[in-house]
This record gives sequence, structure tokens and C-alpha cells, in this order.
Amino acid sequence: MNILSFDTSTKAASIALLKGDVLVGEIFINDKRTHSQKLMPMVESLFKLADITADDIDLLAVCIGPGSFTGLRIAMATVKAMAHAKDLKIVAVDSLESLAFNVSDSSKKIIPILDAQGKQLYTASYKMIEGELKRLNEIEVVDIDELLKDIEESGEKVVVLGEGLDKCREKFTMDSIEIASPDKNISKASSVACIAREKFEKNIDIHSCYDIVPMYIRKSQAEIQYEEKQKKLKESKESK
Repeated sequence: MNILSFDTSTKAASIALLKGDVLVGEIFINDKRTHSQKLMPMVESLFKLADITADDIDLLAVCIGPGSFTGLRIAMATVKAMAHAKDLKIVAVDSLESLAFNVSDSSKKIIPILDAQGKQLYTASYKMIEGELKRLNEIEVVDIDELLKDIEESGEKVVVLGEGLDKCREKFTMDSIEIASPDKNISKASSVACIAREKFEKNIDIHSCYDIVPMYIRKSQAEIQYEEKQKKLKESKESK
């Protein structure tokens, strides 16, 4: 089975091609959030390098979030278009399980973190249990200091990774915390593809181009500002 996967949930943009048990190719750029300009050229380059076409793809996979609202929409639109054109199924993979997969060979609890703006992070906890990566709690938005307190109080040794470290790395200095290496600390489409293959075999999180949606844990800043503006307008009218 040929799986083409996408991840534009963070500052990094990546695509990967998995053929059976072989990762044939992966292209990623961890630079500026110009995913809309880079994604299709990346797809074209991967197809050319791997000597395949869209007709050779059997399954699509996409990171659905949480993460950058704009970034999520870019990959989602691309995957939906390809799925519609080629009548392909899409496997949904969330960004935190994808990050956790990067260090799934660790025996420690895994805590991926992503920037949720301000002093907050998207996070969840994972651990390898009987050869399977398990999520231990629900995905949530937490304050950085609250997460650090929970780690300290648990007394467990943990691995922390993800783009959230870019804003608060200096705070994660406890002896119980291991910071993942740079090659593991980035969101990767190859991890999305590997998880998607497992999910497809178990018939989990499989969608069509019509029903797959991004995972939004919180409202976007634009939505928050719009609601605040509407609230002020309403209050202004009522006061007259």
C-alpha cells in the first residue's frame, strides 16, 4: 500500500511517502509559515524523485491538529482535493500522537507540547504499553507553569518534545525531564504515515473527503476578537 501523508500543523511543513514497510521519501521544511506556497511544489518534487504519480497512491493521511489554524486548513484542503479527484480514503492523525510517535522507543512517559498562544500549550501524555503507543489523558490546553507543576508532582521521568519548547525551553530544566533531540523534536509526515497505516489496518479514524475536519481545541484569535467586537457593539446599542 502506498500512503501519502501531510503535516502542516506547525511551523514545519512536511510530506512523506510510505510503501508498505518502507519510507520511500520525505520532504520537510522547518522555516516560515508559508505552507500554501510550498506544499504543492513539495508534492511534485516527491512524486518526481520517487518516480510515481497521484494514480499510484492508495491512501492519504493528514495531521488534523491541534496546531496552526491556517496551517491545518492548507493540508486539509490539499488532501480533500486529492481524495475527491482519485476517490481515496483519508486517515486522520492528531499532531500530538504524531509527535509522541517520534520517541515511541522510549520507556518514559512522553509529553508532546505545541504552542497554544500566550502562556498556554496544547498537550497530552503518552506511553508505550505492551508494544502500543497509548494516550493517557485527553488533549487539553494548559498553562506552562501548570504543566511543570504536574510533572514535578508526578515524580515520573518524562520526555518532552514539540514546537512548544521554542517559547519555554528554559523552564524545562528539572532532572526528571529529558528534551528530545532536534531530529525528533519536529512534526513529521513520516510519523503521520506510520500511524495512519496502523489505524487503517484497525479501521480507525478513516474518513472521506466530505467528512474529515480539523481538530480545533480552542477558538482562533480571529474568532475571539470577532466575538469581543460583537459583544461591545451589542453593549453599546443596549446602553443607548
